[in-house]
Amino acid sequence: MPNTISDAAKQSGVSTKMIRYYESIRLLPAVGRTEGNYRTYTESDIHTLRFIRRARDLGYSIADIERLLSLWRNEARASADVKRIALDHATSLRRKIAEMEVMLRAVEHLADHCRGDQRPNCPIMDDLAVKPTKLTQDQGTCAVKVPTAGTRRQKGVNA
Repeated sequence: MPNTISDAAKQSGVSTKMIRYYESIRLLPAVGRTEGNYRTYTESDIHTLRFIRRARDLGYSIADIERLLSLWRNEARASADVKRIALDHATSLRRKIAEMEVMLRAVEHLADHCRGDQRPNCPIMDDLAVKPTKLTQDQGTCAVKVPTAGTRRQKGVNA
């Protein structure tokens, strides 16, 4: 018996909105329709949705998922092709992690130098308000010079 979109969503862990989206971009092949034009999903469709969900959970792009689905459906595929996609994705994830670590260091640096008191002056706000430079964009560094350990604050200045 065919499944409704709600059933497919529950069984696959993919929301009905995303199921419709995956259909619209043809990541999921066109599904059956009832006489009333309601979508119907087979066990194979739900299996495909689970595949897509797992790939999305691992951060694969739609383009990568298209390639992986194509390979998954091809029983004559070379596992080397699958591995290449996975290794390229791992490289991309490492790059994103490195970029996020740089951002984290910049945010922590700014937070460490904010007094967090009742005064309005704050190096976090000062940094956010400065037009980013190529250097700050590329390296995730602070745009505003904040006092470092050993630097004396001027009396009456709240950095």
